[in-house]
Amino acid sequence: MNYREACNIEDLRLIARSRLPRVAYDFLARGTEDEVTLRANRSDFEHIRFVPRTMVDVSKRSTRTTLWGKTFNAPFGIAPTGASGLYCFDADVALGRAADAAGVPYVLSTASFVPMERVAREAGGTKWFQLYMSKDHELAERLVNRARDAGFEALVITTDVVVGGNREYNQRNHFEVPFRLHLGNMVDGLFHPRWLTGVFLRTLLSSGIPRFQNLDVNTGGRITSPTLTEFRTRRTELNWSDFAWLRRLWPGKLLIKGIMTVEDARLAAEHGADGIFVSNHGGRQLDGAPSPIEVLPNIAAGVGDRLAIMLDSGVRRGSDIVKALALGADMVFVGRATLFGAAAGGEPGIRRALELLRSEVERVMALLGCNSTRELGPQYLRFDSAWQGGRSQDAGMRDEGGATRPEARSA
Repeated sequence: MNYREACNIEDLRLIARSRLPRVAYDFLARGTEDEVTLRANRSDFEHIRFVPRTMVDVSKRSTRTTLWGKTFNAPFGIAPTGASGLYCFDADVALGRAADAAGVPYVLSTASFVPMERVAREAGGTKWFQLYMSKDHELAERLVNRARDAGFEALVITTDVVVGGNREYNQRNHFEVPFRLHLGNMVDGLFHPRWLTGVFLRTLLSSGIPRFQNLDVNTGGRITSPTLTEFRTRRTELNWSDFAWLRRLWPGKLLIKGIMTVEDARLAAEHGADGIFVSNHGGRQLDGAPSPIEVLPNIAAGVGDRLAIMLDSGVRRGSDIVKALALGADMVFVGRATLFGAAAGGEPGIRRALELLRSEVERVMALLGCNSTRELGPQYLRFDSAWQGGRSQDAGMRDEGGATRPEARSA
């Protein structure tokens, strides 16, 4: 199948799986330990049903969404994805360009293979920078100043990687940072010549050994370098005082990624955050954690009038995006979906992924009888009676069938 023939994100995933060596595909698609949370990120969306209205004029419906006074063509953006250069050549630039063409925001990862300055120069559009922060404020300040000088509009600090998740498949595939060549990986690469020549060798010839260009302005962080291990140190010491320091340093919008409780969402607001990402890191950190869509209603009810709420993890359909918006998210971000597109067809494949999601959002809105994303609310949803836990017991209102649903957020 060609990426142009893909009818949905799952089609793009299957194409990506066929084109990627196992070490690269597993790093992209899998979770951690028993992958309970990875599965819940998807299955929990399936417990939410739609309640469509009929005989509503939706001929002028629009997926346009406004955030902080800026209007985007769709209510979603591209989440930060580390090492995306494994999936297509210059992926970080390609993701930014595709986001610009789609009129949606793009969050560049600290762990990108392309310097943030080049992404800012060549990609265009609305760009945010995601920061992996350690206790080393000197290193963090250099990165933050680079992002500010390059014109990134928002800073997203990821806080749920105090230690690395237990990704056992990486051990089996001999994928580690610092990276070391292994016979099995080399042989697997030879069996995927399109990836070997079009991604790996092209990167090698263009810029040498892939390196995380945004880790440090002095060392440059090759993926084979022990400096990467040093970069991860002292994250266990981070606390809210470090965020307060960052708030004083950064002049633009500041968001925290990895919020999963109302308590932490309130602390984020109290410490000056402009927004939060309700996220469990795509099921790649703490196995057994709830899905973001499960905890979203309570978080939205608790802090939705104080800061902007983003959601990521497990999103594969436009219907997932609509459900998250109806439960209180201001915007939804996708990561794996766009990397499946990158592996399937480079920048055109990413554009295909974004267009598939946008068209699905628009179709679902029409079938719901909804004309704008601001109209979306819990009145369009019902929960499966079997879907138990905090999402139903604490959410608030009861619908006609006895299931609970959250309070609607004000537009």
